[in-house]
Amino acid sequence: MLSSLATAVTTAPCYVGYGPPFVGWWWIFIPIFWILVFVLIFGFAGRRWRRAAMARGGYNGWGPNAGTRSAEQTLAQRYANGDIDEQEYRARLEVLRANRDTA
Repeated sequence: MLSSLATAVTTAPCYVGYGPPFVGWWWIFIPIFWILVFVLIFGFAGRRWRRAAMARGGYNGWGPNAGTRSAEQTLAQRYANGDIDEQEYRARLEVLRANRDTA
């Protein structure tokens, strides 16, 4: 009697509640689904943020100086506008390039 009870207990389905139990390989789709949902949400949010930043003119890639124009570009723009003459442009450009090489 005890052996037949032990056999019945070990071979009985082991789940509580209604419906089929979570057995088999398909349970892995639940975390994959949620990971995919979060990746899509953050991907679309990041894409929207980057597009908005580009429209404002402030996004220039990644890094500490992202969103700022380089000093050489600013200097070239000032020279093109006629704010500084060629001698001053060349002198400041030389200083900028000398400081960039030492940094």
